[in-house]
Amino acid sequence: QVQLVESGGGLVQAGGSLRLSCAASRRTLSNYATGWFRQAPGKEREFVAWITWTGSSSYYADSVKGRFTVSRDNTKNTVYLEMNSLKPEDTAVYYCAADLLGNRKSYKYWGQGTQVTVSS
Repeated sequence: QVQLVESGGGLVQAGGSLRLSCAASRRTLSNYATGWFRQAPGKEREFVAWITWTGSSSYYADSVKGRFTVSRDNTKNTVYLEMNSLKPEDTAVYYCAADLLGNRKSYKYWGQGTQVTVSS
């Protein structure tokens, strides 16, 4: 079982930046593609970004394309989400998840989430 822990969230002004980390323990995350999701109060969880296990390919939601960048360092067993030009509508709890089959649908292991709040 992969245990995931997100960190790096916080309060930032609109236009600012944050970098989230998704660190794995108990088992390596480097064997799995990894996705980032977010959930705002009163809304359903939505997809944000995804990266292959090698880091060679990534995929983004239209709402974050050009502003967010997903990357990974398999030597550190960690996946990152660099968020720039943040908007108040980016406010949410952000989660990472391991995609066991690498098809952007087979998410099984989830972290506990990290809060991102963007003030206007």
